[in-house]
Amino acid sequence: MQRVLLAGLIVMWASVAIAHSPLKSTTPANEAIIAQAPNEIRLDFGKAIRLTRLAVTHADDKKMKLDLSGHDGFKKLYLVPFEGMGTGNYLIEWRGLGDDGHALNGTFSFTVE
Repeated sequence: MQRVLLAGLIVMWASVAIAHSPLKSTTPANEAIIAQAPNEIRLDFGKAIRLTRLAVTHADDKKMKLDLSGHDGFKKLYLVPFEGMGTGNYLIEWRGLGDDGHALNGTFSFTVE
């Protein structure tokens, strides 16, 4: 009986995870090493989400929010203006809502040499 319940829970968890909108790709790509900072950050999601927060941390500097004012509603693709802060490591953190109301979040990083 316990095995049946455990199997049922695993199937339910997997179906919920698949229903969410994972980040398919970014530009710059996660862990990319590039020669200069990009003019925009591209986030491509598997399903439409409403991006609610996007922030960047450069090297050991403070976290700064990126401007999402031009992005309303649910979208699969976000192109966000970006001003580089020189060479070093960049960490991009994002938060959003799936169209099913679930909170989503994640990170990616890149390095400018």
